[in-house]
Amino acid sequence: MKKKTMVQAAAVETAGASYAMTDIIPDDLLEPLAESDRETESIERESISYLQMCWRRLKKDKLAMFGLVVIGIMTFLAIFAPILSQYTYDQTDFAHMLEWPSRAHWFGTDKLGRDIFVRTMYGARISLTIGFTAAFINMIIGVLYGGIAGYLGGKTDMIMMRIVDILCGIPSLIYLILIMMYLGNTMKSILIAMCLTYWITTARMVRGQILTLREQDFALAGKVCGLSKWQILIHHLIPNSIGTIIVTVTFLIPSAIFQEAFLSFLGIGIAVPKASWGTLANDAIEYLFSYPYQMFFPAVAISITIFALNFIGDGLRDALDPRLKK
Repeated sequence: MKKKTMVQAAAVETAGASYAMTDIIPDDLLEPLAESDRETESIERESISYLQMCWRRLKKDKLAMFGLVVIGIMTFLAIFAPILSQYTYDQTDFAHMLEWPSRAHWFGTDKLGRDIFVRTMYGARISLTIGFTAAFINMIIGVLYGGIAGYLGGKTDMIMMRIVDILCGIPSLIYLILIMMYLGNTMKSILIAMCLTYWITTARMVRGQILTLREQDFALAGKVCGLSKWQILIHHLIPNSIGTIIVTVTFLIPSAIFQEAFLSFLGIGIAVPKASWGTLANDAIEYLFSYPYQMFFPAVAISITIFALNFIGDGLRDALDPRLKK
């Protein structure tokens, strides 16, 4: 009883002190702030998504932006240069054979009088199409294969990865040449040959990411909520691995372009009269020392494109890494 009386006395004393404070504070300070005065105290910050944040980081990388500009210019020329030019990629002119670069022919002409500039830009169509298409197809195969192996684990993972090891043990150039010889020198056969093993790198990268992410809280929460394994993999695990996937695919594009150029250089790539950069380089071997410009322009186009794509890949790797704060 005595303890209760002391608590009540303390409460009365506190209330009295608060009333005393209201007597000291002026009445104008107790009025609510106007709406305009409340807004001056707020701290505003723009809400940005993850992709917007990555784009801001990427814009700060000068080499990556240079690579984007180069690829954009190359794509524009590949689409419109053969259309707007007065020459075609297979138009022969025996009166102007093996001419050095001039106003009429910016990159000169070849042994049949064909304009090398138009053929180089037409070759960009084929090389870039093969590079981007092969990378996209291999991304789909690699992401699904690596995602399933990593998420299911156990015997399924062991069997699937042993298949990958067997494919890695076979030199890719062997079946590339065999498929090209069997199916012919077409773009379709090149894509089929490239899609046999180019997905292996993507599959291994995705598998490693899925093995880590499947034990995270959001994946376990999805399982508790009753989501199927396929739903968890497609809607949660793979989207959280998108950074690694994009970077890996970006580096696959120059690899595919170089592989196509190498096959065409060996004479088992795109069939004439169509021209890829590798085909142009193969045609220029005969005149390498007497007319070196024929080799120079397709080689420069290949080098610039591969450098630009590598710059973009490096920039994306840094921009998509959440551990880096720029």
